[in-house]
Amino acid sequence: MKNNKLKYLSLMISGALLTSSQVYAQDYRAAAEKALDEHFQRSTLSREEQLAELEWFIKAAEPFRGMEIKTVAEGLTTHTYEAEVLAEVFTDITGIEVEHNIIGEGDVVDTMQTQMQSDRNIYDAFVNDSDAIGTHLRYGKTVAISDAMENEWKDFTNPDLDLDDFIGLQYTTGPDGKIYQLPTQQFANLYWFRADWFDREDLQEQFKERYGYDLGVPLNWSAYEDIAEFFSVHVKEIDGERVYGHMDYGRRDPSLGWRFHDSWLSMAGMGSKGVPFGNPVDDWGIRVNEDGNPVGASVSRGGATNSPASVYAVTKMVEWLRDYAPESARGMTFGEAGPVPAQGQIAQQIFWYTAFTADMTDPSLPVTDDEGNPKWRMAPSPAGPYWEEGMKVGYQDVGSWTFFDSTPEDRRTAAWLFAQFTVSKTVSLEKTIAGLTPIRRSDIFSDEMTELAPKLGGLVEFYRSENESMWTPTGTNVPDYPRLAPLWWQNLAPAVNGEVTPKKALDDLAAAMDRTMSRLARADVFDQYAPILNEERDEQYWLDQPGAPKPALENEKPQGKTKPYDQMMEEWMAE
Repeated sequence: MKNNKLKYLSLMISGALLTSSQVYAQDYRAAAEKALDEHFQRSTLSREEQLAELEWFIKAAEPFRGMEIKTVAEGLTTHTYEAEVLAEVFTDITGIEVEHNIIGEGDVVDTMQTQMQSDRNIYDAFVNDSDAIGTHLRYGKTVAISDAMENEWKDFTNPDLDLDDFIGLQYTTGPDGKIYQLPTQQFANLYWFRADWFDREDLQEQFKERYGYDLGVPLNWSAYEDIAEFFSVHVKEIDGERVYGHMDYGRRDPSLGWRFHDSWLSMAGMGSKGVPFGNPVDDWGIRVNEDGNPVGASVSRGGATNSPASVYAVTKMVEWLRDYAPESARGMTFGEAGPVPAQGQIAQQIFWYTAFTADMTDPSLPVTDDEGNPKWRMAPSPAGPYWEEGMKVGYQDVGSWTFFDSTPEDRRTAAWLFAQFTVSKTVSLEKTIAGLTPIRRSDIFSDEMTELAPKLGGLVEFYRSENESMWTPTGTNVPDYPRLAPLWWQNLAPAVNGEVTPKKALDDLAAAMDRTMSRLARADVFDQYAPILNEERDEQYWLDQPGAPKPALENEKPQGKTKPYDQMMEEWMAE
């Protein structure tokens, strides 16, 4: 009798649990349908396909329901969308509570470094720039995503993730062929200019008379410098407003370092040929040997950080900031300088982060017309005199989901589900439209982006061109991004402020990088690809070798060259 009662109670409990489970499943499905109606109407998937993908997330999340996870990203519009929209929707359809924190980029790097060094779990997943790929593949602290997908995440990887659809996956893949990070946003450094001013016949005539060639999109730094001088020194005012031919920033701040190692040196032509990262000398000036070990940044060790091309680049940065940008720019940081071109006084910017595209499209701005169409355009950046065909053309930022072995496996897996949700085809097109930092080819080639293209000043055309792959992030030569990156702004700020010469600042930087890499090698902290520094020798030996480091040019300002924007874009899309 007692056994029968127990069996009856057991059946009752099982039935109740089954009913409860079915009710919950219905609730989660209802939440998914609501999310599609309210947030994700634009997608490259059909509604049925979207719902099927969300149902996969509902099912995969079952073991983690009720769990609270913490993730972190820097303060970009895209990540704010993830925090305010995607985290809430994910919680509603999975029962996993997500706190997606938005903090400063420098704070993300510092916190990541702390977690790696202490093995203490601070966040369950980070959105960290792929610039740190060299760090992740060396320390043995970062979970290789491609390995986890075949093992611990085998049953928790979205079958429709479609890695081949990601634009920047090559930047998060190590020389060992493993994928260490999953892209979630991507933006580039491009040339930006006021197309309406460049199209004015009076300004075209004045420029042609003074410089002997047409006002247009500059193809080299000589033309950029001429255009900067033209607007800042000779035009001075347009419609009663003071105008400037250049914009940058110069405050002693970590973001000053990004400006140099993201753009100035590589665009000038300091590094080696090869995409994505330059081989054997990358865009930081660090040389690696045939086995991938860093062997030095100084010219005396075969690097190029303090080479003539680098000296030229820093010299131009300092001169243009001083002579052609608003005086206030010298005291600005990245975040403060970014919105300035939208205020209507800047004629051009040699490399402008496309992350600010969304901020440029407000119809109330002086850089848009009455119908909200941009008066500005973006185009490929001009190349410096040391640049050669086959080198990277500019920088691209690829913010990517990153996971560490210090995070408990269950929390890490739950965070992996959230990461996949933020890049899933169900939500990625809406996220792309919200933040304009595309990560999927299917999104950038969608009908919706075709319709938006005229409002975005060349962004869609840039990402649809095969040439987009010539804009690349920091590469695998950099062995410890968190330790080496601060050396840039600390050593180059005195040159920007006029306290030391560019050559002295770069000599100090290169020496500091070599000391840091040597110290890391002695500490035996790397699992693989550790620095093995070359012995120092006379710099001329390395300058006489083919490729980087390159000897000084006799003429660093050749004839300026420009091209009409429409012709440039036609050629750009045809290649």
